Amino acid sequence: MMNSTIEPDDYSDFTEERVLTVPRELAGERLDAALASLMPEYSRSRISNWIKDGLVTVDGKESVPKLKLWGGEHLCVHIQANPEETSFQAEDIPLDVVYEDESILVIDKPAGLVVHPGSGNWSGTVLNGLLFAFPELKTVPRAGIVHRLDKDTSGLMVVARTLTAQNNLVQQLQARTVKRHYLAIVQGKLAGDGTVDAPIGRHPRERIKMAVVHTGKPAITHWRAIEQFAAHTLVECRLETGRTHQIRVHMAHIGHPLAADPVYGGKPRLASQEMTLALEDFNRQALHARKLSLVHPENGKTMTWKAPVPEDMTALLYALRADAGMAEEEEDWDDDDWGDEDDNCEIFYVKE
Repeated sequence: MMNSTIEPDDYSDFTEERVLTVPRELAGERLDAALASLMPEYSRSRISNWIKDGLVTVDGKESVPKLKLWGGEHLCVHIQANPEETSFQAEDIPLDVVYEDESILVIDKPAGLVVHPGSGNWSGTVLNGLLFAFPELKTVPRAGIVHRLDKDTSGLMVVARTLTAQNNLVQQLQARTVKRHYLAIVQGKLAGDGTVDAPIGRHPRERIKMAVVHTGKPAITHWRAIEQFAAHTLVECRLETGRTHQIRVHMAHIGHPLAADPVYGGKPRLASQEMTLALEDFNRQALHARKLSLVHPENGKTMTWKAPVPEDMTALLYALRADAGMAEEEEDWDDDDWGDEDDNCEIFYVKE
C-alpha cells in the first residue's frame, strides 16, 4: 500500500496551534498543571501526553510535564484530537459537485459549511458529506481534502479520490502550480494592482485570529482592483500560498479589510446608512473562490473551473452599484484570465 506524503505545506494549514503566555499568578506551577488551568477544556493527562510527545514548547523549546514555570513564558501547543474525534462519520450532507472523474472531485462550497471537522465542529462538514457520497474516500487521508476554505467563504475546492491523486495535488500545492482566484469586496477605494508579501501566524493575544507577524510562515497574495464603488472596491486576489485566513489578514494589513468580515473587518468606513444595513444583512466576509486551475493528476492536462458568484454576493454587488449611482450590469471582467499563462488549458464553467 502506498504511504501518504502529506505534510503541512505552503498552501494549507491543517494543524491547530494555540499560543499562550503564562500569567504571573501561575508562577511556581508545573507546566502540565499550568496548561490544564489555561486550557480547561482538555484534561491534565491529555496535556501531559502532548508535552511528552514534543507537542508543547516553552519559549521555543520542548519540555517535560514537571517543568516549574516562572511566569511570562511563551507556550505553543499543537492540539491533537481524540481518537474518537478523528473517527469521522459519513453524513448525508448535500454537496454541489461540479466535476468528477476517477481521480478528483471539484466542489462549489456554499458559505456556512465547514470543510474539515475540528474544535466545535466535529460533524456536519464537507468531509462528513464526502464520506457519505463517496464511501471509498474513507481509505484516503482526510477523505481526499488537500486544502480548505473558511466556513463563511464560498467557492471552488478540489478533492482527491485516490492516494496517488492526493499526493500529486499536495506536490502541486507545494510547488505553487495550483492557481486559485478569489473575488473579494474590500473596504475603501483601491486602484491598480499589487502584492502583499507578509508572513502570517497566530495572533499574539487573540487566539482565534491570525495576523502578520515576523515569526509567521511566508505568505504571498496578489491583488488587482476590478470595480470601485462609493466606499468599497471589488478586487480579485490570487494566492501563491494558502495560510489560514490569508486574504482576510493581508487585505486588512494594507488597510482594506474585507466587507462584512466579523473578525478582521470592524465597522464599515464611510458607508451610507443603507449600505451599512446591507452589509449587516450580508453576515459573512465578502469572499468567493471564483476560479481554480490545476494539472490533472492522471492525464497531465491543465484544467480550469469557474464558479458563479453566489446570490448573496451578487445582491451585495448590486446594492453597492446602486449606492454609487452606477448601472446594475456587471463590468466585463469575467473572461479576463489574469495570471494565467497556459493558453491550452481545458476550461469548465460551473453553470448558473
